[in-house]
Amino acid sequence: MLHEYRDEISVLKQENAHFAKIFDEHNELDQKIQNISEGREHASDAELGELKRKKLVLKDEAYAMIMEYKKTH
Repeated sequence: MLHEYRDEISVLKQENAHFAKIFDEHNELDQKIQNISEGREHASDAELGELKRKKLVLKDEAYAMIMEYKKTH
C-alpha cells in the first residue's frame, strides 16, 4: 500500500498507534481478498465487495494521514 511513501509510513507506524492499526487492518484485508480471489477462502460476491470497500476506506484514511504528516515535516 502506498509504496511511494515508504519512509513516511515507517515513521508513522512507529509514532502513531492509530496509523499502525489502520495499516495492519488494510494489509489483513488485502491478504483475505487475495485468498478469496485465489480460492483459498470462500466468500459471496457481496462479502468480497464489502471487504474491498473497507480496504479502500482504510487506504484513504492512511493516505490522508500521510499527507498531513508530509505537510508538517
